[in-house]
Amino acid sequence: MNDVIASLRDVHRSFTQGDVTIEVLRGIDLDIREGELVGLLGPSGTGKSTLLQALGLLEGGFEGSITIDGEAAESLGKDRLTEIRREKLGFVYQFHHLLPDFNAAENVTLPQLIAGAKQTEARERSEYLLGQLGLAERLDHRPSKLSGGEQQRVAVARALANRPRLVLADEPTGNLDEHTADIVLAEFMSLVRQEGSAAVVATHNERLAGKMDRVVRLHEGRLE
Repeated sequence: MNDVIASLRDVHRSFTQGDVTIEVLRGIDLDIREGELVGLLGPSGTGKSTLLQALGLLEGGFEGSITIDGEAAESLGKDRLTEIRREKLGFVYQFHHLLPDFNAAENVTLPQLIAGAKQTEARERSEYLLGQLGLAERLDHRPSKLSGGEQQRVAVARALANRPRLVLADEPTGNLDEHTADIVLAEFMSLVRQEGSAAVVATHNERLAGKMDRVVRLHEGRLE
């Protein structure tokens, strides 16, 4: 059986608004294993993004145990948490959040340079990933000159740039039309598998979730 990359045990998250406490996650237990693609299914507002934030070590306030690649987050300092996010996790969002003043290749190269890669090696990796996503002829185009689907492909390449163990995708095709969404998702899944990463893809679309290796459903803060 493949090793566990990420593990949540009895994870809770609540928010307080005035005198009201809203429980978003209510005792989540979840394991993500090497190389598997997991669909996280649920309608908007059910806590999918909050669960991805837990897996991505993106904010505090969680109760329970969150372990990434054998390291328990609750026992780590800020610097180590930042290193894990940079070295072991990749993120794709519904809105691509590309840097507008940088072209496609530069958007994928920059996170590698921040992680300590050499310029030449980072550029070669960027060109390789973008080429795998059908963007070999668009390397020098800035985001404003790319279509929505192309921009999201750049975001996928950026997420995989540092060879993460786990990719977290929050409604990655939610801003695309159905045809483009199918193509981008297929390319995303193919490249993630090729790279040997695991992935969790949050979506409200049952058809898209059904393309994953496994589907977990989030309902009223609990996994079904």
